[in-house]
Amino acid sequence: MTIVRLGYVAMSVQLKNSSPSQTMTYKQFSQLQNREAAIRKLERIAESNLTNCLRLLKHNAAHDIHFFRFSSKLIPLANHEELSDWNYMRPLKDILQEVGEYVDEHNMRVDFHPDHFVLLNSPKTDVLKNSLVTLNMHRALLKGMNIDPKHRCVMHVGGNYQNKESALERFIHNWGLVPQGIQEMIMLENDDTSFTLKDTLYLCQKLAIPLVFDHHHHLANHEEKEWEECWSGVLDTWSHSPLPVKMHISSPKNEKQFRHHSEYIDVMQFLSFLDTVKGSTDRIDCMIEAKKKDGALFQLVRELKQVSYIEWIDESSFHIK
Repeated sequence: MTIVRLGYVAMSVQLKNSSPSQTMTYKQFSQLQNREAAIRKLERIAESNLTNCLRLLKHNAAHDIHFFRFSSKLIPLANHEELSDWNYMRPLKDILQEVGEYVDEHNMRVDFHPDHFVLLNSPKTDVLKNSLVTLNMHRALLKGMNIDPKHRCVMHVGGNYQNKESALERFIHNWGLVPQGIQEMIMLENDDTSFTLKDTLYLCQKLAIPLVFDHHHHLANHEEKEWEECWSGVLDTWSHSPLPVKMHISSPKNEKQFRHHSEYIDVMQFLSFLDTVKGSTDRIDCMIEAKKKDGALFQLVRELKQVSYIEWIDESSFHIK
């Protein structure tokens, strides 16, 4: 028997005016003549984002949702080189603590997924340096919430730079340049264009990094379509983590746009996966990556409630027998 918990990404389609990703471009920032006033405006936007993030967590608690991905755009321009002197953590201390206390009180699993420009296998020193700045910002936010950063940040392997084998080896080389605190924060997922499940598993086994299996990505990018032979290896990468196994679930928009995420989850495809892995691990936390966000989660729950061999624990968690 395996416990499955469902979560969703960053924003709600049901909770109105709750975006945690309000922003300001550097162009807008630089057009404000008073730099201190411009920074105060950034801080107000960031506080509003975090306040909305807390509203989302309360919305989740009301619906028994225990798994949530924070937006990586909570603090606009936090990693911009022209604002390296801005101590954005100080004015946000209270709201960060409030968010963290709510997460702890309701025993929620939360994490981040930095943007695609965060690349640890880049051949360019400045790209690697900027990536570490961004990752350190994510770590600072987690620490500010008093959340253990270990395995709270999922990333893709990076670019293949026309030579996948060299790109994999460069990841291993650059990993030695990554501070330990950031290393401990990282999880890797297989992607839909470059690095297959087997490629990613190779890195995760070599570097002791948990692997977040993305089933949809595997269907879009694989050498052998079967993923089952890698599943025990995926589980083993989580053996040293304080957190349960995590995976991503999404469905193709259509055959022509197979890599694009659909609005909802294909319930039959998801059940086929669960029927294969049930009993292999005590718990799997499944992050729904769908255009309809929490709406996709609620729709999936309604469909799964028609399945006789699923036993519900609460409104987003169930046993599969």
